[in-house]
Amino acid sequence: MIPVIMAGGSGTRLWPLSRTAYPKQFLALHGQHTLLQETLARLNGLEVTRPIVICNEEHRFLVAEQLRQQAQSADILLEPVGRNTAPAIALAALHAMQTAQPQQPPVLLVLAADHVIQDIAAFQQAVRTLLPQVEAGGFGTLGIVPTAPATGYGYIRMAHEIQSGIRQVQEFVEKPSAATAQQYLDSGNYLWNSGIFMLRADRYLEALKQYQPEMLQACEKAMAATKADQDFVRIDAQAFAACPDNSIDYALMEPLCSQTDNPVVVTPLDAGWSDVGSWSALWEISEKDNNGNVIKTGEKISDNDVILQDSQNCLVSAHSKLVTVLGVENLVIVDTDDALLVAEKSRVQEIKNIVAKLKKSGRKEHENHRLVYRPWGKYDSIDSGHRYQVKRITVKPGAKLSLQMHHHRAEHWVVVSGTAKVTNGEKTFLVTENQSTYIPIGQVHCLENPGVIPLEMIEVQSGTYLGEDDIVRLKDQYGRV
Repeated sequence: MIPVIMAGGSGTRLWPLSRTAYPKQFLALHGQHTLLQETLARLNGLEVTRPIVICNEEHRFLVAEQLRQQAQSADILLEPVGRNTAPAIALAALHAMQTAQPQQPPVLLVLAADHVIQDIAAFQQAVRTLLPQVEAGGFGTLGIVPTAPATGYGYIRMAHEIQSGIRQVQEFVEKPSAATAQQYLDSGNYLWNSGIFMLRADRYLEALKQYQPEMLQACEKAMAATKADQDFVRIDAQAFAACPDNSIDYALMEPLCSQTDNPVVVTPLDAGWSDVGSWSALWEISEKDNNGNVIKTGEKISDNDVILQDSQNCLVSAHSKLVTVLGVENLVIVDTDDALLVAEKSRVQEIKNIVAKLKKSGRKEHENHRLVYRPWGKYDSIDSGHRYQVKRITVKPGAKLSLQMHHHRAEHWVVVSGTAKVTNGEKTFLVTENQSTYIPIGQVHCLENPGVIPLEMIEVQSGTYLGEDDIVRLKDQYGRV
């Protein structure tokens, strides 16, 4: 069985912690590890092979770094454009079939990278229950046993029981109204659509050929022209851009359900599942104090830096400073280095409207955090003003930034710890702790960490324009030229 991890996402519903360049699947929202890492960890104990991770190009180094932290190898497929789940799974199926044995077509376990499942044993048992049906050629899914008349999920309508723990699927249903959702809950015949699927790669491609031939053709062309780029597989952009945009639910599951020889089956899953789709959803699944409050803190501070008094049923996510809360109820308070959110818990779904206003106004707080990760390390924009910007830069051991130049800014580098190997014009030299160097405007330069400990340095930029797009890369080991 090959896990297929869908690691896409826009990062709007959990703003300001989640950003476009750093969406929720890369955040540690429910435990010490990120949601992506937890998705991979819950596979331990199942008979799975090397995973396939599908993400966009912007997130590729985040994916690779978080896999490295877990000592996990994977095939990372880079979607050049988003085309929804059905084409993404088609890419994974075609990739899996390239090395498959004819007598052993691979089974794909399709998982979103941004879900929480608290009962791992129940999840693994559901997968094992469903596996024989899928190996025999059926299309399987895990449906979540509903705990409330939720209107934010699609539903699966179950038909008769095929065997213990497996029901035939009658139809996939759109997100309902509140009254309809209550009827679904009362009937006992509906499950939430989790988006977790199990299917044989060859059967999936056969079904696409029957119901979505244009989609299959585009995906086949895109996979026929892939390029290896370090640890990544680049999908041909032009061919994939021609692919129809559709979800697996609409593209395949619904038409398959309408057939008399219905091969779609579902196993109910009651395992503390959540798609963490909002701050209120995170509050619901988190451990609370005696007043119903939830405290989440980042690396810079501890729970002692959040003080609540006479406050109930609040969620406080603090990441940069002391946060005090007095005499309030049902609030979500999220503090980051560059943004603060205070919202009524019942209205957190409207955060997307705030993000839309940020985009329209030309602000950047919806795109990146102040702390930005790069394949070579990270930088924190600790101060800025008229014609200057100050960054704290961390370069990983053995890592190297691109050979580059700037048209509008000069840079002063001060090494705080470690050793920097600096190329400054025609000269290459070492800069050690408490030493500095100066990069003039227009000078070709490069920074490298030749040591075995992280290089920490302060960069002071000065000039008429300090944007990241004033980087002219001449040579880069990460394929960004």
